[in-house]
Amino acid sequence: MKRIITALLILALLPISACAQNKQNMNNDNYKKVLVAYFSATGTTERAAKTLAAATGGDLFEIAPVPRYTNADLNWHDRKSRSSVEMADSKCRPEIKNVKTDIVDYDIVFIGYPIWWDLAPRQVYTFIDKHDLAGKLVVPFATSGGSSINGSVADFKRVYPKLDWDNGRLVNRIDAKGAKAWFDSLNK
Repeated sequence: MKRIITALLILALLPISACAQNKQNMNNDNYKKVLVAYFSATGTTERAAKTLAAATGGDLFEIAPVPRYTNADLNWHDRKSRSSVEMADSKCRPEIKNVKTDIVDYDIVFIGYPIWWDLAPRQVYTFIDKHDLAGKLVVPFATSGGSSINGSVADFKRVYPKLDWDNGRLVNRIDAKGAKAWFDSLNK
């Protein structure tokens, strides 16, 4: 009878021990809390953001413009379209729907966006302006049909020189394995 009771006690304590071990792993120096913030006008960047969040264990946050863009707003051939007018003004900071209030606990902040006019869309700048990213590694990622990420990263570094910027990466077709490998290279 004593053996049965002892065995039952051991079995009952195993999950508690496993939880304590997981918590200890999360609190060690190698664990980094990740936020994946993204703006996506057509869904392409959103798919990449979801892949990154899943691969890194990060929290997902949409940088949602107010109001959302229509097809006419996104017509870059029309100089009077909303996106063209915004991108022509470097000081433009379009309204975004929400501010992430609990950003202080994050160590790494991925910021995703489509490339517009060789830059990040202006609502990404609104997100950066509204959040204290000091002391965090800020990692840009972008989607594009033909441009590189270099112009947007250079502009971020110029506008926000006190932030710790990674050079980022284009992620048009990133998969879970590629996202995890990229994250692991940052998380050292």
